[in-house]
Amino acid sequence: MRRAFFAAIAVALALPALAAGAAPLKSPALAPLDALYPDLEKFYLDLHQNPELSFHEERTAGKLAERLRALGYEVTTGVGKTGVVALMKNGKGPTVLIRADMDALPVEEKTGLPYASKVTTRDDSGATVPVMHACGHDVHVTSLVGAATLLARAKDRWRGTLVLIGQPAEEKGGGAAAMIQDGLLTRFPKPDFAIALHDSASLPAGQIGVTPGYALANVDSVDITIYGRGGHGSAPQATVDPIVIAARTVVALQTIVARENDPRDPAVVTVGSIHGGTKHNIIPDEVKLQLTVRSYKDEVRKRLLSAIERIAKAEAAAANAPKEPTVTASEGGNATYNDPALAKRLMTAFAAAFGSSRVVETQPIMAAEDFGEIGKAAGAPSVIFWVGGVEKAKYEEARGDATRLPSLHSSLWAPDREPTIKTGAATLTVAALDLLGKP
Repeated sequence: MRRAFFAAIAVALALPALAAGAAPLKSPALAPLDALYPDLEKFYLDLHQNPELSFHEERTAGKLAERLRALGYEVTTGVGKTGVVALMKNGKGPTVLIRADMDALPVEEKTGLPYASKVTTRDDSGATVPVMHACGHDVHVTSLVGAATLLARAKDRWRGTLVLIGQPAEEKGGGAAAMIQDGLLTRFPKPDFAIALHDSASLPAGQIGVTPGYALANVDSVDITIYGRGGHGSAPQATVDPIVIAARTVVALQTIVARENDPRDPAVVTVGSIHGGTKHNIIPDEVKLQLTVRSYKDEVRKRLLSAIERIAKAEAAAANAPKEPTVTASEGGNATYNDPALAKRLMTAFAAAFGSSRVVETQPIMAAEDFGEIGKAAGAPSVIFWVGGVEKAKYEEARGDATRLPSLHSSLWAPDREPTIKTGAATLTVAALDLLGKP
């Protein structure tokens, strides 16, 4: 989940026991899943041990494309740099798009698992970094392969067009936009519905969470450079200290959410980085701040960004800084909005297939995703839903408190792979069958 730890909080406080690895069989289309699982597990372990950073998913894309071609899908690679698009047409009916994101993170895996990633690579800046699937995108790709297999075997149960995509660079941002710019919605059939899943580090494996309406937030990165006049630490009267200005700015920024924002509108302003100075007794010329800003509503987003700039400039002016600070917003991503009617429809389908006890309505979170860009650009209702990944015993030990469990983006995140992958493949299949036409 891009530039954020994923800590979704379930609405339900107590969840029923789930049988580890149990395959839901209420839908006949899911019957082959148990027999299919060993092959899916092998595929998953290979992806997990060979993670790739954003826009460098060449091996992952190749593996995915190979699997989908073998199943009879018409596959195009290199869409939006490393994206994969696979089509299966099966008569007249709706077009359903299913997305799986493929990229990993520059995180050193510390799970201690025998299949833990040991990969290091050079990032786009040239630095050598470890790489890990700390956000579960290997689960997403494997679930897509599982659903693609089940749907290809169940063509007598649906009519329409499947568009399966392996998306690059969700973590870095820009992957969905890159595919759209490269013709995802013009070179290929435009979807009537778009769906995706994400593993959850706060739901037990086998549980399914759906959030109607706003599910994930707008995200903006803001860089502030505060200018002062450096000098000797023993003579501060001869300087304008940018460290003091920065400290006052950080404190003042907290009032935006606390005192300027309507408490009914979720908002976050976090200063994640502050850099300035080189030595104990030197007052520097400048200090740099890096912020992440989160919101749902566009008007709240604009208000937050405007207030940040106003406060930064005001604090500098109050300290008689030699010039105004620079305030630059970048890497913006839009909120992910789950179409409420589609969300309700999928929850009903999931409850019918797996039992209502396995389906919960989850709260929106302030992490960010770019999946919503696809539905927005296509003008089609879209939903991203959660599939629990926490081992049942660990979830019960934590008593459902997600803060006591490794989060996504953690070096310790390790989904309980069998029930998570089976549930992922099954939910995508059930969702597609519900949305596609019937024979």
